[in-house]
Parts: sequence; C-alpha cells; structure tokens
Amino acid sequence: MRTQGLKQLLPFLKLFKRQWLMMFVGLFLSITTLMAGIGLLSLSGWFLSATAVAGLSVVTAQAFNYFTPAGGVRFLSIARTASRYGERLATHEATFKLLTDLRSWTWRKLLPLSASDLKGLRGGDLLNRLVSDIDTLDHLYLRLMTPMAASFLMIAGLYLFLGWFDTDLALTLCSLLLLFCLLLPLLFYRLGHQPGIAQLECKRHLRVQLLQYLQGQSELTLFGALGRFRAELDSAEARLFSSQAAMAHVTALSQGMLVLCHGFAVVVLFYLAADGVGDALPPGPMLALVVFMTLACIEMLMPLAGAFQHLSACVCAATRVNEVALQTPSIVFDNQAQHQVSRGALEIKQLGFSYQSANEDVLANTQPINKVLDGINLTIKAGEKVALLGQTGCGKSSLLALILRQWQAQQGEIFLDDRPVEQYSESALRRGISVMSQRIYLFAGTLRDNLILAQLGDSDELQQLSRADRKAKRQANDHLLIEVLNRVGLSSLTQGEKPLDTWVGEGGRQLSGGEQRRIGVARVLLRDAPLLLLDEPTEGLDQRTEREIMALLLEFAKDKTLLMISHRLTAMAKMDCVHLMEAGKIRISGSHQQLLAQDDYYLSLHQQLH
Repeated sequence: MRTQGLKQLLPFLKLFKRQWLMMFVGLFLSITTLMAGIGLLSLSGWFLSATAVAGLSVVTAQAFNYFTPAGGVRFLSIARTASRYGERLATHEATFKLLTDLRSWTWRKLLPLSASDLKGLRGGDLLNRLVSDIDTLDHLYLRLMTPMAASFLMIAGLYLFLGWFDTDLALTLCSLLLLFCLLLPLLFYRLGHQPGIAQLECKRHLRVQLLQYLQGQSELTLFGALGRFRAELDSAEARLFSSQAAMAHVTALSQGMLVLCHGFAVVVLFYLAADGVGDALPPGPMLALVVFMTLACIEMLMPLAGAFQHLSACVCAATRVNEVALQTPSIVFDNQAQHQVSRGALEIKQLGFSYQSANEDVLANTQPINKVLDGINLTIKAGEKVALLGQTGCGKSSLLALILRQWQAQQGEIFLDDRPVEQYSESALRRGISVMSQRIYLFAGTLRDNLILAQLGDSDELQQLSRADRKAKRQANDHLLIEVLNRVGLSSLTQGEKPLDTWVGEGGRQLSGGEQRRIGVARVLLRDAPLLLLDEPTEGLDQRTEREIMALLLEFAKDKTLLMISHRLTAMAKMDCVHLMEAGKIRISGSHQQLLAQDDYYLSLHQQLH
C-alpha cells in the first residue's frame, strides 16, 4: 500500500472525530455481537458435548447442571440478536452522518473556488465527485475501520479467555488469526486494486455520458447523432458491468481464500486440542469448546474479505475529491471590507487577460499566449447605458466574468465606484451587481423557489421576525413576485389558487424558452443593484419578444448603470455609447447614429436587422 495514496484519506479521517461517539457505539456493539456469537457457538459446543458425556452414567447425569448452560445459551442468543440490530442502527447512523459531514465539508471547500479554479472540469464529472466518490468513502468506517478494529480487539479478548484454560492453544489460535488479519487484507488489496479503480472510473464515465445524453436530447436528435451517442452509452454501460464482474470475481476469490485459511486454523486447533486442553485429560467437552470457538471466528474474519479490496477505490475517490476540494482559491475576497457599491460607476484600465497563464505556456512549450483581452480601456459613468458589440469570441463575455471576479486578469485594473473590485467583499460585490446571462438557470423546484434566489438577505431578515410578522412578510413577498411575473408578461403563470407553487421541472422543462427568459428578467427586476450587466439577454428569441424584454430591462435600468454585451443591434439607439470589439480590443466607439455613419460593419448589422 502506497503511503502517498493513503495520505489522501487523512482530510476525511480528521472529519470522523465529529461523530466519535456514534462511531464508538457502533464499534462497541460490533465487538459485543462478535463476543455473543463466538460465545454462543463455543458454549453450545461445550454444552452438547458435556451433556453427552454426563449421560453416560446415571450419577453424572443427575449431578450435571443443565440449567445454567442452557440459560447462558438463551442469553447469548438474545444478546447477539439485540446487539446485531443495535450495531446496524449505530454504524449506519454514523455512516450517514459522516457522509453528511463529508458533503458539507466538500461544498464549503468548493464555494470559494472561481471559474478559473474549476476550468476543464465538466459538470457531470463534478457531480460524480460530489455524489459517487463521496459515497465510496463510506467504506472507510463501515467496511474497513470498524471490522478491523473489532477483529483486533476480539483477538486480544480470545487470548485472555482461552489463555485461562490453555496458554499454548490461545497463543496458537490468536497468532493464526492475527496472521490472517495482517496478510490476507494486504493480498486482498493487491487483488482488488485494479478492479476497484476500474469500477470507479467506469461508473464516473457512465455518469458523465448519461448526463450529456439526457441534457443533449434535442441537439442529438436534431443532428442525427442520437444513435451513435446511444451506442457509446451502451459501450460505457458494458464496461461498467465488466468491471463489476471483475470485482465480483475478486470478492469470490477472497472469500474462498478466507474460508480455506479458516479451515486450516480449525484443523490445527483440533489437532492440538486433541492432546488435551490445559489440565483436562482427555479433553472431552473442552475440545468441543476450542473447536467451536475456532469455527465461530469466521464471523470476524469474513468482513476482511470485502474491506481491503475496496481500499483502492476509497483512495482513488479521496484523490479525486481532494483535487477539487483542497485547491487554494485563486481569487480571494476581502470579506472584512465594509465598502458597498452605491452608484455602479465602472472604469477599466489597460485590462489584459488570457485563459492560459504564463506558467502553463512555459510548461507546455507552446506558442506565445493568445490574449482574449488586450489593453481594454472603458469608462462607464453612474447611470450610463453602454453596449459592447462584437462577434463570438471577441472577449465580451470574458470581460463580464472579470468584472464579476470569476477570473483574474493578468494585467490592468477594474474600478467600481472609484475603488478596485478587489477591495469589495464577496457579498457586497454580489449585492451591488445584477446579472442576466445568456443561459437562464432554472432549478427543479417551484416558481417561487426560482424567483427568491434573486432576493439576497431576505432569509436572514425573516429569522429575526416573529412568526406572525414572518408570515405577513412572506405573503407580501408573494404578492411582489406575482406582480413582477405579470410585469414581465407571464400572467399565464399567475393564474390559479397557488400559482407560485407551480413546479417548473429540472432546467425549467415545463416552460418554453421565452418563458424561461422572462423569468430571468423577473429575477433582474427583483434585485435593486446599482450596476446591471446583461450578457446576450435576448439570445434565441424572436424580434417581437426581444423588443418587449429589452423595453422592460431599459425601463427598469433608467436610474441604474447598464452594461450590455450583444452581437445584435436591438435597442442600440437608446444606448449612451456603443463599443465595437474585435480580437480582444475596442476597435471603435460612438453613439448609434455616429457608428451608422462611420463604420461599414455596424451599418451592415443594422441593415440585416431591418
């Protein structure tokens, strides 16, 4: 076992101390179950043998105490059943709480990460790390730590108990059991290393493929790629089944080897105990006690067959989660800062940016870095309406991402209300900027759930109110949400007794594209931020709907600062200034009328629109 790989488990093992009490209870009940099981079989073997020996004569039969051993058998059987039930409850409760802590810890580690920290990581892969990989880590406690700890403690207990009768037999039995507990898991780990990793990777690949298949149904059908993609999905599923079969073979082999080793121990102890157990010559019932005790030890050895073959999968899963969760955020906010965005004035000076850092360029030994933005200078006064136009790939969306601090520019500065954006806390920056992006994210929830995302801070305020005031505020807020929905042209969704409880479905599948876009506008109207950033707000809409949405946004932003990026000329006549971008630079600037007279490209766009 590689030490470097096991180090990946340390961050998760440190989290286990939060659930130490329940984990200890689970371990205690596991040991109690093993003690009751071994004691039950040992006492039963001794009792049956002693009863048979006592029945050889009338005197011994009348003198033999049948009631105490019989009571012991009943007690141990009831204790084993009760402790086994309690063990299942305790260990699974501890496991579920550990998984909750692991997911919460991972989420807290992910939240500070920006888009630059997560670049190259697809959504399906990230989902797999948060779900499947963390689920795999439950083997650490349930199938590895608890069985191993219980086995070692039981070996010590067996030595003390059997050593009371015969030290040599106790030493032999416990030495064999200790040897099995040390060597067999190492062998099982080696056998299950490749199949365990293969199963985890196949499961990850299938999850990513399946998510892409479900999300891209429309595009796959439109371009006739549905059959090919389905074949790739079937192939990924077949590889997963193959990896599961390989792991099942390893499990069967490990269990067979364990049974073989246990049988060897039974034969050895039977041979040695046949010469006598302590002072008992001939051994008689004590021989049965030793043999049945050795037989019962299979219960504490069997979990080892499956424990260490999953260790490689646990290490792999921990490595994948750590790759994301243990990153140092490249963008750090000054959350102690008290500055607030009040006017929304924006100034950009000599901004230069590339998605490839200089270090990556040197390591890759590639051509010089291709700058997405090269020396951008832009000034937007408070209350001004400005548009950035340009073809796809000219750097418009990258500029908005830098303003929002999703990425960090390699050169230049961005000022918001005459203060560098680095001097704002994350909450102040998010509160001061309202964004409408090309894609409207709708979650699997109600209409209300998807609208109140725009109302930051309301949940904290509600907690400080009395129950009656809280109810009144929520009712007033519901009236506000319905009013905004009517304002953006979604009156069809506000009909009925409880319109805000309407389920919109995953990704807003219950709504049309235009309705989803209008919900995005409604979110903007629910935010009273001084700076409004619009990233292709009418992308994919017909001209009539586009004009309606732009009219709503411009009316809402009449007292706010507005920066809109687009490749279409809708509402450009109402902008204070229009900038044309090309290859990461602002090529020309002016009003709508000035650009019509000065720039042929802008004139051609205007003619296409009309």
